[in-house]
Amino acid sequence: MKKRDRKKLNDKVILFPDLEKRLLEKGLEKMQQKRFREAVEHLEEAKRLDPENSDIYIGLVLAYFEWGSLQKAKEIAADMLQKGIGEYIQIIDLYLMILVQLHQYDEIVATIEILLEEKEIPTEKYESFTRMLEFSRRMAKEKPEIEYEEAAMEELDKDIDLFAFKTQQEQMNLAAQLAERNIRSYIAEINTYLHSEEGSPFFKTMLLNVLIEHEYDKEVLIEKLGRTLSVIPVQLPPVHKQPEIESLLRVLSSQIEHEDPILFENIKSLISRHSFILYPFKLDTYEEKVWAAAYHTLIAEYLGLSMGEDLVLLYDVKMEELKDALGELKQLEEISSSDF
Repeated sequence: MKKRDRKKLNDKVILFPDLEKRLLEKGLEKMQQKRFREAVEHLEEAKRLDPENSDIYIGLVLAYFEWGSLQKAKEIAADMLQKGIGEYIQIIDLYLMILVQLHQYDEIVATIEILLEEKEIPTEKYESFTRMLEFSRRMAKEKPEIEYEEAAMEELDKDIDLFAFKTQQEQMNLAAQLAERNIRSYIAEINTYLHSEEGSPFFKTMLLNVLIEHEYDKEVLIEKLGRTLSVIPVQLPPVHKQPEIESLLRVLSSQIEHEDPILFENIKSLISRHSFILYPFKLDTYEEKVWAAAYHTLIAEYLGLSMGEDLVLLYDVKMEELKDALGELKQLEEISSSDF
């Protein structure tokens, strides 16, 4: 049955001609408006009507990615690769981008090694893929992977000791459970943890995010990395949508995203980890271009490249400021490595 011949679904719903195309356009429009949940709804419906349309699949991958549903984005990209939907190397790029954000470096290594063995990498992408392979091998040795899956719900004690949750997986499970509870019952314990000089910066961000999700509108005091700040959670920007981080990424994007998108994604992933650890504090010592140059330098060092003078010129910064900013990032990376 041709698309234009379809009129009924289950003898109840009349389908308009090219409805899937309209749903795709509506989904992309919602993405531009950053209304990602609505974008996903339109695109899922479009996929149901036209399950082999690569544009719909790519739109869904990007919508889930921007919405923060990284595991779902990964599943759809993997499904595209398995079914041969879309341009193969373009989907591989998307798939690797998602794996970087999930910190699944072992899987990145395995994927690129297979591509190399089967000679599937185009000549113009060979250098960036091999650099990403070396970077991912290094990261796989240093950092355990994090599975971003929904934690199983368990019973919580009324009087809970947040300091007793030591591993990251335990902390993630607990935060997921708290998000589903009446948070008022645990405010005292959360405030104590947030204000303490002890505790994990990672877990403090997760607890603060729980308060944001519950639209908590009372003042809380946060002690983190030797800094103290008083905030009202409901007034804070989302952890992955901080204006200064988006501005920093725009600076980096203008310099390297089109020339080397995989390098850009690696830098973006590092910034994401650091900003999560810092939140709600900011990188505020230097201008954005200095931090951009410092992040570019740090990733270049991981890849065994020496680009100091080149990056000073590229970002129009002073070498002394670049070195100082780089030193701060390395300190933050030590904390991040132990917390992630």
